[in-house]
Amino acid sequence: MKAEHLLPRLLRNPRPAILALADGSIFRGYAAGTPARVQGEVVFNTAMTGYQEMLTDPSYHGQILCLTTSHVGQVGVNSLDAESDRIWPRALIVQDLDVEPSSWRSEENFEGWLEDRKVTVGWGFDVRSIVRRLRENGAVPGVLIAEGEMNSELALRESREACGTDGCDLASEVACSESYRWSDGPWRSPSHHATDNDAALPVVVIDLGVKRSTLRRLVAEGFSVEVVPPTTTAAEVLNRKPSGILFSNGPGDPAAVTRVRTLAEELLGRLPILGICLGHQILGLALGGRTEKLPFGHHGGNHPVRELATGRVLITAQNHNYAVDEASLPREVEVTHINLIDATVEGIALPRLAFEAVQFHPEAAPGPNDAAGLFSRFFDRCREATR
Repeated sequence: MKAEHLLPRLLRNPRPAILALADGSIFRGYAAGTPARVQGEVVFNTAMTGYQEMLTDPSYHGQILCLTTSHVGQVGVNSLDAESDRIWPRALIVQDLDVEPSSWRSEENFEGWLEDRKVTVGWGFDVRSIVRRLRENGAVPGVLIAEGEMNSELALRESREACGTDGCDLASEVACSESYRWSDGPWRSPSHHATDNDAALPVVVIDLGVKRSTLRRLVAEGFSVEVVPPTTTAAEVLNRKPSGILFSNGPGDPAAVTRVRTLAEELLGRLPILGICLGHQILGLALGGRTEKLPFGHHGGNHPVRELATGRVLITAQNHNYAVDEASLPREVEVTHINLIDATVEGIALPRLAFEAVQFHPEAAPGPNDAAGLFSRFFDRCREATR
């Protein structure tokens, strides 16, 4: 057998690729997946596992995702780990792309899965250098060129014309257009508050890009879950007679999601409310606060957050570029959690309105389960309100 046949298929005839950032940086590597020229805001995620969950998380809509873990694709993909029906990042950047899965759970080859969904993948890039640049200069728009002429000057020009997420209501592009019910629990199920479906508490989820893991956690806690579009009115939500309301995670600039902010203002104080990530930011705006863009955001599964009431430190999963400005919040709003890396607000509450919101993802997927108790606390508040 010739030595060239012993090489992985991607190395036999590699296609060149260029990643250009709007700050003037150029990085070279190779391409897989669909040949294309892809623009988006470039962000990095530091999680070591969970690439399928990240790629199917609607919060990445409008972005080019760079993964810091060395090997991506080694466990393939499967139907259980998908957080939605499609891939949301506009492109993927990795150091090493494994084309042969090695896992009993794998149902499909990772590269083939990406190719079938027409996703462009940059591999063989120096992701460490990319991440250092983003940490120094912040998340910036960029372009991944994986077709045609590999011209650095042209790539830089296109990167300067690329758009970020500022001022963009991306939640409306990822949310459902019609309401639906969700009844599946986690495939590795935590303890339930209720196992009898007749005893389940009804909850309405305002879909801003909700992850399936969030819906599964709600079912596991004992909720009967209905997901509704962000265009749903307050009257339509209340007519469903839910025991509580959840504003979900999602992508984009929270200040641009004005319709949902109005919805939150109208629902605050009517029922127990839980907000997650974008939902947290929108609820902060509804209370009169402001949001600000972080230099390069929080994306990963190892962010330490202090729960101020107990002093406990939670290791959390996060995926966001914006945060609530603490100084802008009314005095009566309680800050419940802070980020121990940069001291940004990670949670807020207003007990008289039965309201709580967190910036991190308590459902994890991928990430640790330190914060999963927030769903139990939400269930308890909803059950108490129905008595």
